[in-house]
Amino acid sequence: MIRFYTPHDKQALLHLLHLNTPQYFAEAEKADYVEYLEQRLEDYFVAEEAGTIVGAGGINYFPDQKLARLSWDLVHPAFQGKGIGSQLTQHRIRHIKTRPGIELIVVRTSQLVYRFYEKMGFTLQKIEKDFWAEGFDLYEMHLPLK
Repeated sequence: MIRFYTPHDKQALLHLLHLNTPQYFAEAEKADYVEYLEQRLEDYFVAEEAGTIVGAGGINYFPDQKLARLSWDLVHPAFQGKGIGSQLTQHRIRHIKTRPGIELIVVRTSQLVYRFYEKMGFTLQKIEKDFWAEGFDLYEMHLPLK
């Protein structure tokens, strides 16, 4: 089940981030994630299985630029490779398509998971070394909607 995030989910999501650190996230990113959940959240979704949160992913909107950005994708390590990330990504793409004026979806990820987004139809536009933290490069990817 995919549903909207509520503040009650915060501790479970911080635990998911912890489970994915340092493999996919740098330790320093925890403060950024907390700030995101508390101050920069627009649309954020969680995936549940048997009442347990197993994944999450957000969307931020930039209507002046006619784009939406996927943000803070997390999947519990025990559920990676089982389609949770794909379901969350497709759910958000469908959600974005309901918003008038959005022509491009951007995801800013790392070298560790950019191939996942390639499989979802995103194309690599830019690489910036050590952007997120040392050893965590920025891979900016785009998916045009038109």
